[in-house]
Amino acid sequence: MKKLLTYIIFPVLLLGSLNSCHNLDVPITTQLTPDVFPQNASQFISASGPVYIALRGNWSTEYFFQQSYSTDEAIMPARGGNWFDGGQNQTMHYHTWTRDNGYVNGNWGWLTTIVGVANQTLSILNTTEPAGDAKNTSLAEIKTVRALVYFMLMDNYGNVPIDTVYGDFSPHANVPRAQVFTFIENELKSCLPYLSTTTGILTYGRPTLYTAQALLAKLYLNAEYYTGTAKYNECITACDNVISSGKFALATMDNYLQMFYPSNGPTSPGSKDEFIFAIPFDANSSGFLGRSANYKARYDVPRSMGKVAAGAGYNFFNIPYDPAGAASTLPEFYSNFNDPNDIRNKQWLTGLQFEPDGVTPIKVTTTKAGYDQFLYAGDNTPYTFQVNLTPNVVLRQDANLFDCGNDEVAWNMGYRNIKFYPDATSTSRNQNNDEPVFRYSDIILMKAEAIQRGGTATLGSSALSLVNSLRAVRTTSAPLGSITLDDILAERSREFAWEGWHRNDMIRFGKFEGSWGFKTNNETYRRIFPIPTSALVLNPKLTQNPGY
Repeated sequence: MKKLLTYIIFPVLLLGSLNSCHNLDVPITTQLTPDVFPQNASQFISASGPVYIALRGNWSTEYFFQQSYSTDEAIMPARGGNWFDGGQNQTMHYHTWTRDNGYVNGNWGWLTTIVGVANQTLSILNTTEPAGDAKNTSLAEIKTVRALVYFMLMDNYGNVPIDTVYGDFSPHANVPRAQVFTFIENELKSCLPYLSTTTGILTYGRPTLYTAQALLAKLYLNAEYYTGTAKYNECITACDNVISSGKFALATMDNYLQMFYPSNGPTSPGSKDEFIFAIPFDANSSGFLGRSANYKARYDVPRSMGKVAAGAGYNFFNIPYDPAGAASTLPEFYSNFNDPNDIRNKQWLTGLQFEPDGVTPIKVTTTKAGYDQFLYAGDNTPYTFQVNLTPNVVLRQDANLFDCGNDEVAWNMGYRNIKFYPDATSTSRNQNNDEPVFRYSDIILMKAEAIQRGGTATLGSSALSLVNSLRAVRTTSAPLGSITLDDILAERSREFAWEGWHRNDMIRFGKFEGSWGFKTNNETYRRIFPIPTSALVLNPKLTQNPGY
Protein backbone atom coordinates (compact mmCIF):
# COMPACT_ATOMS: atom_id res chain seq x y z
CA MET A 1 0.00 0.00 0.00
CA LYS A 2 1.37 3.40 -0.84
CA LYS A 3 0.31 5.59 1.72
CA LEU A 4 0.03 9.33 1.54
CA LEU A 5 -2.16 10.61 4.33
CA THR A 6 -5.51 11.23 2.73
CA TYR A 7 -6.30 14.70 3.90
CA ILE A 8 -8.02 17.53 2.07
CA ILE A 9 -6.48 20.99 2.23
CA PHE A 10 -9.46 23.21 2.86
CA PRO A 11 -9.19 26.97 2.26
CA VAL A 12 -10.07 27.69 5.89
CA LEU A 13 -6.61 26.39 6.77
CA LEU A 14 -4.71 26.83 3.55
CA LEU A 15 -5.27 30.51 2.96
CA GLY A 16 -4.54 31.38 6.54
CA SER A 17 -1.32 29.37 6.68
CA LEU A 18 0.33 30.89 3.65
CA ASN A 19 1.02 34.19 5.41
CA SER A 20 2.15 32.87 8.77
CA CYS A 21 5.88 32.55 8.10
CA HIS A 22 7.16 34.50 11.08
CA ASN A 23 3.98 35.59 12.84
CA LEU A 24 3.06 32.15 14.25
CA ASP A 25 -0.65 33.01 13.98
CA VAL A 26 -2.68 34.32 11.09
CA PRO A 27 -6.28 35.43 10.65
CA ILE A 28 -8.82 33.36 8.76
CA THR A 29 -9.30 35.14 5.47
CA THR A 30 -11.98 32.98 3.88
CA GLN A 31 -15.71 32.61 4.32
CA LEU A 32 -15.18 29.00 5.42
CA THR A 33 -15.19 29.25 9.22
CA PRO A 34 -15.87 26.89 12.14
CA ASP A 35 -19.55 27.76 11.66
CA VAL A 36 -19.63 25.76 8.42
CA PHE A 37 -16.54 23.53 8.54
CA PRO A 38 -15.68 21.08 10.00
CA GLN A 39 -18.99 19.60 11.10
CA ASN A 40 -18.62 15.79 11.15
CA ALA A 41 -16.11 13.05 11.96
CA SER A 42 -14.54 12.83 8.50
CA GLN A 43 -14.24 16.62 8.29
CA PHE A 44 -12.56 16.74 11.70
CA ILE A 45 -9.90 14.37 10.34
CA SER A 46 -9.56 16.43 7.16
CA ALA A 47 -9.18 19.62 9.16
CA SER A 48 -6.02 18.30 10.82
CA GLY A 49 -4.42 17.44 7.47
CA PRO A 50 -2.65 20.74 6.76
CA VAL A 51 -0.53 20.37 9.90
CA TYR A 52 0.97 17.15 8.54
CA ILE A 53 1.27 18.51 5.02
CA ALA A 54 3.08 21.57 6.37
CA LEU A 55 5.45 19.32 8.34
CA ARG A 56 6.40 17.60 5.10
CA GLY A 57 7.44 20.97 3.57
CA ASN A 58 11.21 21.35 4.06
CA TRP A 59 11.91 18.09 5.87
CA SER A 60 13.58 16.14 3.06
CA THR A 61 15.50 18.98 1.43
CA GLU A 62 16.31 22.36 3.01
CA TYR A 63 16.02 21.13 6.59
CA PHE A 64 18.17 18.10 5.83
CA PHE A 65 20.72 20.35 4.10
CA GLN A 66 21.00 22.54 7.20
CA GLN A 67 21.47 19.53 9.49
CA SER A 68 23.89 17.72 7.19
CA TYR A 69 25.94 20.27 5.24
CA SER A 70 26.95 21.92 8.53
CA THR A 71 28.61 18.61 9.56
CA ASP A 72 31.12 16.13 8.17
CA GLU A 73 28.24 14.01 6.86
CA ALA A 74 27.70 15.78 3.54
CA ILE A 75 28.93 18.52 1.26
CA MET A 76 27.50 20.18 -1.85
CA PRO A 77 30.27 22.04 -3.66
CA ALA A 78 29.82 23.94 -6.91
CA ARG A 79 30.79 22.44 -10.23
CA GLY A 80 31.41 24.97 -12.95
CA GLY A 81 29.18 27.42 -11.06
CA ASN A 82 26.35 24.90 -10.72
CA TRP A 83 25.03 24.60 -7.15
CA PHE A 84 26.96 27.55 -5.76
CA ASP A 85 23.55 29.00 -4.93
CA GLY A 86 24.77 32.29 -3.55
CA GLY A 87 27.26 30.54 -1.30
CA GLN A 88 24.68 28.98 1.02
CA ASN A 89 26.25 25.50 0.69
CA GLN A 90 29.75 26.89 1.03
CA THR A 91 29.01 28.82 4.23
CA MET A 92 27.21 25.82 5.72
CA HIS A 93 30.38 23.80 5.23
CA TYR A 94 32.82 26.45 6.42
CA HIS A 95 30.64 27.45 9.42
CA THR A 96 30.55 31.03 8.18
CA TRP A 97 26.81 31.35 7.60
CA THR A 98 25.06 34.63 8.31
CA ARG A 99 21.51 35.56 9.25
CA ASP A 100 20.72 35.75 5.51
CA ASN A 101 21.76 32.21 4.58
CA GLY A 102 18.98 30.65 2.52
CA TYR A 103 18.64 27.53 4.66
CA VAL A 104 18.73 29.48 7.92
CA ASN A 105 16.03 31.81 6.63
CA GLY A 106 13.87 29.22 4.89
CA ASN A 107 13.79 26.75 7.75
CA TRP A 108 12.88 29.41 10.30
CA GLY A 109 9.99 30.40 8.06
CA TRP A 110 8.93 26.80 7.52
CA LEU A 111 8.99 25.84 11.20
CA THR A 112 7.25 28.95 12.48
CA THR A 113 4.59 28.53 9.81
CA ILE A 114 3.86 25.00 11.04
CA VAL A 115 3.35 26.45 14.51
CA GLY A 116 0.85 28.92 13.07
CA VAL A 117 -1.01 26.19 11.18
CA ALA A 118 -1.10 24.02 14.30
CA ASN A 119 -2.42 26.88 16.44
CA GLN A 120 -5.11 27.61 13.90
CA THR A 121 -6.10 23.95 13.61
CA LEU A 122 -6.25 23.50 17.37
CA SER A 123 -8.49 26.55 17.65
CA ILE A 124 -10.89 25.26 15.00
CA LEU A 125 -11.08 21.71 16.34
CA ASN A 126 -11.41 22.89 19.92
CA THR A 127 -14.37 25.02 18.84
CA THR A 128 -16.15 22.55 16.61
CA GLU A 129 -15.32 18.98 17.60
CA PRO A 130 -17.63 17.47 20.25
CA ALA A 131 -16.08 16.71 23.61
CA GLY A 132 -14.89 13.14 24.05
CA ASP A 133 -12.00 10.76 23.47
CA ALA A 134 -11.80 11.44 19.73
CA LYS A 135 -11.41 15.16 20.31
CA ASN A 136 -8.83 14.64 23.05
CA THR A 137 -6.78 12.44 20.74
CA SER A 138 -7.04 14.86 17.80
CA LEU A 139 -5.83 17.76 19.91
CA ALA A 140 -3.05 15.70 21.50
CA GLU A 141 -1.75 14.59 18.10
CA ILE A 142 -1.54 18.14 16.79
CA LYS A 143 0.07 19.37 20.00
CA THR A 144 2.67 16.61 19.67
CA VAL A 145 3.51 17.74 16.14
CA ARG A 146 3.78 21.30 17.44
CA ALA A 147 6.07 20.09 20.24
CA LEU A 148 8.27 18.37 17.65
CA VAL A 149 8.47 21.61 15.67
CA TYR A 150 9.37 23.57 18.81
CA PHE A 151 12.08 20.99 19.50
CA MET A 152 13.49 21.60 16.01
CA LEU A 153 13.30 25.37 16.50
CA MET A 154 14.99 25.16 19.91
CA ASP A 155 17.66 22.77 18.65
CA ASN A 156 18.51 24.98 15.65
CA TYR A 157 17.85 28.51 16.87
CA GLY A 158 18.17 28.32 20.66
CA ASN A 159 16.01 30.98 22.28
CA VAL A 160 12.74 31.19 20.35
CA PRO A 161 9.31 32.70 20.99
CA ILE A 162 6.54 30.49 22.37
CA ASP A 163 3.13 31.17 20.92
CA THR A 164 0.21 28.77 21.34
CA VAL A 165 -2.84 31.04 21.10
CA TYR A 166 -4.48 31.50 17.73
CA GLY A 167 -5.78 35.03 17.34
CA ASP A 168 -3.04 36.69 19.36
CA PHE A 169 -1.17 38.58 16.65
CA SER A 170 1.08 40.63 18.91
CA PRO A 171 4.87 40.14 18.55
CA HIS A 172 6.38 37.69 21.00
CA ALA A 173 9.92 37.91 22.35
CA ASN A 174 12.15 34.87 22.24
CA VAL A 175 12.54 33.16 25.60
CA PRO A 176 15.52 31.27 27.09
CA ARG A 177 16.17 27.83 25.70
CA ALA A 178 15.61 26.20 29.10
CA GLN A 179 12.09 27.69 29.15
CA VAL A 180 11.38 26.31 25.67
CA PHE A 181 12.65 22.93 26.91
CA THR A 182 10.21 22.99 29.82
CA PHE A 183 7.34 24.01 27.56
CA ILE A 184 8.02 21.06 25.21
CA GLU A 185 8.37 18.63 28.13
CA ASN A 186 5.14 19.75 29.79
CA GLU A 187 3.26 19.78 26.49
CA LEU A 188 4.27 16.21 25.70
CA LYS A 189 3.46 14.96 29.19
CA SER A 190 0.02 16.53 28.97
CA CYS A 191 -0.58 14.70 25.68
CA LEU A 192 0.47 11.23 26.86
CA PRO A 193 -2.91 10.18 28.37
CA TYR A 194 -4.75 10.93 25.13
CA LEU A 195 -2.41 9.66 22.41
CA SER A 196 -3.19 6.34 20.77
CA THR A 197 -1.28 3.17 21.54
CA THR A 198 -2.36 1.71 18.21
CA THR A 199 0.40 1.30 15.64
CA GLY A 200 0.32 0.32 11.98
CA ILE A 201 -1.91 1.48 9.16
CA LEU A 202 -4.52 3.19 11.35
CA THR A 203 -2.10 5.68 12.89
CA TYR A 204 0.76 5.76 10.37
CA GLY A 205 2.05 9.29 9.83
CA ARG A 206 0.30 10.59 12.98
CA PRO A 207 1.85 10.84 16.43
CA THR A 208 1.11 8.03 18.86
CA LEU A 209 2.00 7.64 22.52
CA TYR A 210 5.33 6.21 21.38
CA THR A 211 6.09 9.24 19.21
CA ALA A 212 5.77 11.44 22.29
CA GLN A 213 7.97 9.09 24.32
CA ALA A 214 10.61 9.07 21.57
CA LEU A 215 10.60 12.88 21.46
CA LEU A 216 10.85 13.04 25.25
CA ALA A 217 13.81 10.66 25.09
CA LYS A 218 15.52 12.89 22.51
CA LEU A 219 14.74 15.96 24.63
CA TYR A 220 16.17 14.38 27.79
CA LEU A 221 19.26 13.00 26.02
CA ASN A 222 20.16 16.57 25.02
CA ALA A 223 19.00 18.18 28.27
CA GLU A 224 22.47 18.81 29.67
CA TYR A 225 23.36 20.77 26.55
CA TYR A 226 20.02 22.60 26.34
CA THR A 227 19.58 23.47 30.01
CA GLY A 228 22.76 22.63 31.92
CA THR A 229 20.99 19.86 33.86
CA ALA A 230 21.43 16.22 32.85
CA LYS A 231 18.31 14.07 32.55
CA TYR A 232 19.74 10.71 31.50
CA ASN A 233 17.54 8.65 33.81
CA GLU A 234 14.48 10.41 32.39
CA CYS A 235 15.75 9.54 28.89
CA ILE A 236 16.08 5.89 29.90
CA THR A 237 12.55 5.86 31.32
CA ALA A 238 11.12 7.29 28.09
CA CYS A 239 13.03 4.71 26.06
CA ASP A 240 11.81 1.91 28.33
CA ASN A 241 8.22 3.02 27.78
CA VAL A 242 8.71 2.34 24.07
CA ILE A 243 10.73 -0.86 24.55
CA SER A 244 8.28 -2.35 27.08
CA SER A 245 5.32 -1.75 24.78
CA GLY A 246 6.41 -4.62 22.56
CA LYS A 247 5.06 -2.71 19.55
CA PHE A 248 8.39 -2.29 17.76
CA ALA A 249 11.38 -4.38 16.70
CA LEU A 250 14.67 -3.87 14.92
CA ALA A 251 14.55 -4.58 11.21
CA THR A 252 16.37 -7.74 10.22
CA MET A 253 19.57 -7.59 8.19
CA ASP A 254 17.54 -8.66 5.15
CA ASN A 255 15.10 -5.79 5.66
CA TYR A 256 17.39 -2.93 6.64
CA LEU A 257 17.80 -1.50 3.14
CA GLN A 258 14.16 -2.17 2.21
CA MET A 259 13.12 -0.04 5.17
CA PHE A 260 13.94 3.04 3.06
CA TYR A 261 12.74 1.88 -0.36
CA PRO A 262 10.08 3.79 -2.32
CA SER A 263 7.63 1.06 -1.28
CA ASN A 264 8.20 1.56 2.45
CA GLY A 265 5.36 2.24 4.83
CA PRO A 266 3.18 0.65 7.50
CA THR A 267 3.01 -2.76 5.79
CA SER A 268 6.49 -2.92 4.26
CA PRO A 269 9.42 -5.00 5.55
CA GLY A 270 11.53 -3.23 8.11
CA SER A 271 9.66 0.05 8.23
CA LYS A 272 6.53 -1.56 9.68
CA ASP A 273 8.63 -2.81 12.60
CA GLU A 274 11.03 0.11 13.16
CA PHE A 275 9.22 3.32 12.21
CA ILE A 276 7.79 5.02 15.29
CA PHE A 277 6.90 8.21 13.44
CA ALA A 278 7.46 8.89 9.76
CA ILE A 279 6.64 11.62 7.27
CA PRO A 280 4.82 10.12 4.27
CA PHE A 281 5.86 11.23 0.79
CA ASP A 282 3.97 10.62 -2.42
CA ALA A 283 5.52 11.31 -5.80
CA ASN A 284 2.15 12.40 -7.17
CA SER A 285 1.32 14.82 -4.37
CA SER A 286 2.54 18.28 -3.49
CA GLY A 287 1.93 20.63 -0.61
CA PHE A 288 1.43 24.31 0.09
CA LEU A 289 4.65 24.92 2.02
CA GLY A 290 8.24 24.35 0.94
CA ARG A 291 8.99 21.65 -1.59
CA SER A 292 6.87 19.03 0.20
CA ALA A 293 8.83 16.46 -1.77
CA ASN A 294 11.50 13.80 -1.34
CA TYR A 295 14.25 14.73 -3.81
CA LYS A 296 17.03 12.58 -2.35
CA ALA A 297 17.97 10.86 -5.64
CA ARG A 298 18.04 14.17 -7.48
CA TYR A 299 20.94 15.37 -5.33
CA ASP A 300 22.71 12.11 -4.54
CA VAL A 301 22.73 9.99 -7.72
CA PRO A 302 25.76 10.64 -9.97
CA ARG A 303 24.76 12.18 -13.28
CA SER A 304 26.49 9.32 -15.06
CA MET A 305 24.21 6.74 -13.43
CA GLY A 306 20.86 8.32 -14.17
CA LYS A 307 19.00 9.39 -17.26
CA VAL A 308 21.38 11.41 -19.41
CA ALA A 309 19.82 13.82 -21.86
CA ALA A 310 22.49 13.24 -24.51
CA GLY A 311 22.04 9.48 -24.33
CA ALA A 312 25.48 8.82 -22.89
CA GLY A 313 26.04 6.74 -19.80
CA TYR A 314 23.98 3.94 -18.28
CA ASN A 315 20.67 4.59 -16.55
CA PHE A 316 21.42 2.29 -13.65
CA PHE A 317 18.40 3.33 -11.59
CA ASN A 318 15.94 3.77 -14.50
CA ILE A 319 14.87 7.15 -13.18
CA PRO A 320 13.14 9.35 -15.78
CA TYR A 321 15.13 12.53 -15.17
CA ASP A 322 18.67 13.84 -15.10
CA PRO A 323 19.98 13.66 -11.51
CA ALA A 324 22.07 16.56 -10.30
CA GLY A 325 24.62 14.39 -8.55
CA ALA A 326 25.64 17.43 -6.56
CA ALA A 327 25.93 16.09 -3.00
CA SER A 328 28.30 13.58 -1.47
CA THR A 329 29.75 12.57 1.85
CA LEU A 330 33.22 13.40 3.17
CA PRO A 331 36.00 10.90 3.96
CA GLU A 332 35.80 11.83 7.66
CA PHE A 333 32.21 10.60 7.86
CA TYR A 334 32.64 7.61 5.57
CA SER A 335 35.45 6.35 7.81
CA ASN A 336 32.70 5.13 10.17
CA PHE A 337 31.78 2.50 7.60
CA ASN A 338 34.84 0.38 8.29
CA ASP A 339 33.23 -3.03 8.81
CA PRO A 340 33.07 -5.01 5.53
CA ASN A 341 30.35 -7.26 6.97
CA ASP A 342 27.92 -4.42 7.77
CA ILE A 343 24.73 -4.26 5.67
CA ARG A 344 24.71 -0.47 6.10
CA ASN A 345 27.70 -0.22 3.74
CA LYS A 346 25.31 -0.97 0.90
CA GLN A 347 23.63 2.41 1.21
CA TRP A 348 26.70 3.88 -0.48
CA LEU A 349 28.00 4.14 -4.04
CA THR A 350 31.80 4.08 -4.00
CA GLY A 351 34.65 3.49 -6.43
CA LEU A 352 34.30 1.85 -9.84
CA GLN A 353 30.68 1.32 -10.87
CA PHE A 354 29.23 -1.72 -12.62
CA GLU A 355 25.91 -2.66 -14.21
CA PRO A 356 23.55 -4.84 -12.12
CA ASP A 357 25.43 -8.00 -13.11
CA GLY A 358 28.33 -6.70 -11.04
CA VAL A 359 30.75 -7.41 -13.89
CA THR A 360 30.02 -5.07 -16.80
CA PRO A 361 31.57 -1.63 -16.24
CA ILE A 362 29.30 1.41 -16.42
CA LYS A 363 30.94 3.55 -19.07
CA VAL A 364 30.36 7.08 -20.28
CA THR A 365 31.60 8.59 -23.52
CA THR A 366 32.49 12.26 -23.62
CA THR A 367 35.54 14.19 -24.86
CA LYS A 368 38.95 14.31 -23.25
CA ALA A 369 38.27 17.88 -22.14
CA GLY A 370 34.81 16.84 -20.95
CA TYR A 371 36.46 14.20 -18.80
CA ASP A 372 39.25 16.40 -17.38
CA GLN A 373 39.13 20.06 -18.34
CA PHE A 374 42.56 20.77 -16.84
CA LEU A 375 44.56 17.77 -18.04
CA TYR A 376 43.05 17.86 -21.55
CA ALA A 377 42.17 21.53 -21.95
CA GLY A 378 40.52 22.17 -25.34
CA ASP A 379 40.88 18.55 -26.53
CA ASN A 380 37.57 17.39 -28.04
CA THR A 381 38.76 13.91 -28.93
CA PRO A 382 36.11 11.32 -27.92
CA TYR A 383 36.92 9.67 -24.62
CA THR A 384 35.24 6.71 -22.90
CA PHE A 385 35.76 5.97 -19.22
CA GLN A 386 34.37 3.73 -16.48
CA VAL A 387 32.48 5.67 -13.84
CA ASN A 388 34.67 5.91 -10.76
CA LEU A 389 33.41 7.70 -7.65
CA THR A 390 36.43 9.02 -5.77
CA PRO A 391 36.40 9.72 -2.01
CA ASN A 392 37.86 13.22 -1.93
CA VAL A 393 36.30 16.51 -2.95
CA VAL A 394 38.90 18.84 -4.48
CA LEU A 395 38.24 22.50 -5.29
CA ARG A 396 40.17 22.35 -8.59
CA GLN A 397 38.51 25.28 -10.35
CA ASP A 398 38.03 28.03 -7.78
CA ALA A 399 38.38 27.59 -4.03
CA ASN A 400 36.79 30.98 -3.38
CA LEU A 401 33.66 29.87 -5.23
CA PHE A 402 33.71 26.38 -3.68
CA ASP A 403 34.12 24.99 -7.21
CA CYS A 404 35.47 21.56 -8.21
CA GLY A 405 35.25 22.16 -11.97
CA ASN A 406 32.73 21.27 -14.64
CA ASP A 407 34.04 17.98 -15.97
CA GLU A 408 33.45 14.30 -15.27
CA VAL A 409 36.31 14.19 -12.79
CA ALA A 410 34.52 16.87 -10.77
CA TRP A 411 31.03 15.42 -11.09
CA ASN A 412 32.20 12.02 -9.86
CA MET A 413 33.93 13.31 -6.75
CA GLY A 414 32.63 12.03 -3.44
CA TYR A 415 30.91 8.84 -2.31
CA ARG A 416 27.12 8.94 -2.70
CA ASN A 417 24.37 7.85 -0.34
CA ILE A 418 21.37 6.02 -1.81
CA LYS A 419 19.68 4.95 1.44
CA PHE A 420 16.41 6.48 0.18
CA TYR A 421 16.68 4.40 -2.95
CA PRO A 422 15.88 6.14 -6.26
CA ASP A 423 12.26 5.70 -7.28
CA ALA A 424 11.97 4.35 -10.83
CA THR A 425 8.17 4.47 -10.64
CA SER A 426 8.05 8.24 -10.30
CA THR A 427 7.44 10.38 -13.37
CA SER A 428 9.12 13.36 -11.71
CA ARG A 429 12.05 14.07 -9.41
CA ASN A 430 9.79 13.42 -6.42
CA GLN A 431 9.97 10.02 -4.71
CA ASN A 432 7.58 7.79 -2.79
CA ASN A 433 10.06 6.97 -0.01
CA ASP A 434 8.64 7.91 3.39
CA GLU A 435 11.23 9.37 5.75
CA PRO A 436 11.40 8.38 9.42
CA VAL A 437 11.63 10.95 12.17
CA PHE A 438 11.98 8.36 14.94
CA ARG A 439 12.98 4.72 14.56
CA TYR A 440 13.19 1.96 17.15
CA SER A 441 16.95 1.72 16.61
CA ASP A 442 17.18 5.31 17.87
CA ILE A 443 15.44 4.25 21.08
CA ILE A 444 18.03 1.49 21.54
CA LEU A 445 20.99 3.80 20.91
CA MET A 446 19.58 6.69 22.95
CA LYS A 447 19.18 4.38 25.93
CA ALA A 448 22.68 3.01 25.43
CA GLU A 449 24.13 6.52 25.31
CA ALA A 450 22.19 7.66 28.37
CA ILE A 451 23.53 4.70 30.36
CA GLN A 452 27.06 5.32 29.09
CA ARG A 453 26.79 8.95 30.21
CA GLY A 454 25.88 7.92 33.75
CA GLY A 455 22.21 6.95 33.72
CA THR A 456 20.98 3.90 35.63
CA ALA A 457 20.78 0.68 33.59
CA THR A 458 17.35 -0.96 33.50
CA LEU A 459 15.60 -4.07 32.17
CA GLY A 460 18.83 -6.04 32.43
CA SER A 461 20.49 -3.98 29.69
CA SER A 462 23.86 -2.28 29.57
CA ALA A 463 25.15 0.23 27.04
CA LEU A 464 27.26 -2.56 25.52
CA SER A 465 24.41 -5.09 25.29
CA LEU A 466 22.11 -2.51 23.69
CA VAL A 467 24.64 -1.54 21.02
CA ASN A 468 25.41 -5.19 20.34
CA SER A 469 21.69 -5.97 20.02
CA LEU A 470 21.57 -3.49 17.15
CA ARG A 471 24.80 -4.69 15.59
CA ALA A 472 23.50 -8.27 15.67
CA VAL A 473 21.03 -7.33 12.94
CA ARG A 474 23.34 -5.02 11.01
CA THR A 475 26.62 -6.97 10.73
CA THR A 476 27.91 -10.53 10.84
CA SER A 477 31.09 -9.38 12.59
CA ALA A 478 31.71 -10.36 16.21
CA PRO A 479 29.98 -8.37 18.97
CA LEU A 480 31.91 -5.52 20.55
CA GLY A 481 33.77 -6.43 23.72
CA SER A 482 33.63 -2.95 25.21
CA ILE A 483 32.01 0.39 24.43
CA THR A 484 32.91 4.08 24.60
CA LEU A 485 30.97 7.22 23.80
CA ASP A 486 32.94 7.53 20.56
CA ASP A 487 31.81 4.00 19.65
CA ILE A 488 28.21 5.04 20.17
CA LEU A 489 28.64 8.12 17.98
CA ALA A 490 30.18 5.95 15.26
CA GLU A 491 27.25 3.55 15.54
CA ARG A 492 24.79 6.43 15.28
CA SER A 493 26.64 7.70 12.21
CA ARG A 494 26.30 4.30 10.52
CA GLU A 495 22.70 3.82 11.55
CA PHE A 496 21.23 7.28 10.86
CA ALA A 497 23.25 8.49 7.88
CA TRP A 498 21.15 10.83 5.72
CA GLU A 499 18.29 10.95 8.27
CA GLY A 500 18.95 14.47 9.56
CA TRP A 501 20.26 13.76 13.08
CA HIS A 502 24.03 14.13 12.62
CA ARG A 503 24.29 17.81 13.57
CA ASN A 504 22.36 17.14 16.78
CA ASP A 505 24.68 14.22 17.52
CA MET A 506 27.92 16.07 16.76
CA ILE A 507 26.98 18.93 19.08
CA ARG A 508 26.05 16.59 21.93
CA PHE A 509 29.31 14.67 21.54
CA GLY A 510 31.41 17.85 21.41
CA LYS A 511 32.52 17.29 17.80
CA PHE A 512 30.81 20.20 16.04
CA GLU A 513 33.79 22.53 16.44
CA GLY A 514 36.18 20.05 14.82
CA SER A 515 37.82 20.28 11.39
CA TRP A 516 36.70 18.31 8.34
CA GLY A 517 36.79 18.83 4.62
CA PHE A 518 37.74 22.48 4.14
CA LYS A 519 36.29 23.61 7.48
CA THR A 520 38.54 24.87 10.27
CA ASN A 521 36.22 27.33 12.05
CA ASN A 522 35.69 26.29 15.67
CA GLU A 523 33.40 29.08 16.95
CA THR A 524 31.15 27.53 19.59
CA TYR A 525 28.34 30.05 19.12
CA ARG A 526 27.58 28.34 15.80
CA ARG A 527 25.99 25.45 17.67
CA ILE A 528 22.85 27.49 17.06
CA PHE A 529 21.94 29.42 13.94
CA PRO A 530 21.12 33.13 13.77
CA ILE A 531 17.58 34.48 13.72
CA PRO A 532 17.04 35.56 10.10
CA THR A 533 16.99 39.24 9.17
CA SER A 534 13.47 38.88 7.77
CA ALA A 535 12.19 37.57 11.11
CA LEU A 536 13.86 40.40 13.03
CA VAL A 537 12.26 42.96 10.74
CA LEU A 538 8.83 41.36 11.09
CA ASN A 539 9.08 40.92 14.85
CA PRO A 540 11.08 43.69 16.58
CA LYS A 541 10.78 41.90 19.94
CA LEU A 542 13.14 39.16 18.83
CA THR A 543 16.71 39.29 20.14
CA GLN A 544 19.52 38.05 17.90
CA ASN A 545 21.53 35.05 19.08
CA PRO A 546 25.04 35.73 20.46
CA GLY A 547 27.82 36.02 17.88
CA TYR A 548 25.57 37.11 15.03
